[in-house]
Amino acid sequence: MVIGMLGVGTAGVFFGATVSDSIQDALSALGSNNSLANLVPGGGYFQLYTVTDGYPTPPTDYRLVVDGLVKRELSLTVEDLEAMPAEDLVRPFQCVTGWRVNDVHWTGVPLGHLLDEAGVKSGGVALQFFSFDGVYTESLTIDQARLPDVIVAYRMLGAPVTREHGGPVRLYVPEMYGYKSIKWLERISVVDQVIPGYWENNGYDVNAWVGKSNGYNGPGIS
Repeated sequence: MVIGMLGVGTAGVFFGATVSDSIQDALSALGSNNSLANLVPGGGYFQLYTVTDGYPTPPTDYRLVVDGLVKRELSLTVEDLEAMPAEDLVRPFQCVTGWRVNDVHWTGVPLGHLLDEAGVKSGGVALQFFSFDGVYTESLTIDQARLPDVIVAYRMLGAPVTREHGGPVRLYVPEMYGYKSIKWLERISVVDQVIPGYWENNGYDVNAWVGKSNGYNGPGIS
């Protein structure tokens, strides 16, 4: 079974989203703790990775919190995010290990808009991001976060962000390698210094610009 699915998974990488999406459905049917899901390409050419034993389940009362050095703490449902000004993008997703997915459709709220809604206090120079998987964290400077194409995405690939791809809400940073686009986003904290994230504490660049990063090209992250 494993060998067979790995073979089909490789076909999905080369022959398109239809095969990959079928594998995605098969993996979902096997359950969220299926470790094979970390090995098989799925969901439209993407290779799907986690740093835990499987895909975490969103809280039933999911909210995205914006806190830290802010004037107004935010606690937002997906519906709240959908009611905010939206940015639609068609951009690639580049993994640090070399694979790339072109022309991915994304929709979400500009991160800069959320910062404006919360109001960044004096001394707030960076952001720390937390995943509800309980392990993964990431970072951006305020200037990086305010780039116009950095979004908190609630739609990708023409549909709501799936659990496997980091839903209901994930970050998307087009100009940086995929490990910066944290999945299962739960909290954004404004902080007074850059706090390296999960993979940066394992040797990856903090500033992960595509084509410029000279960081460690280790295990794939997306």
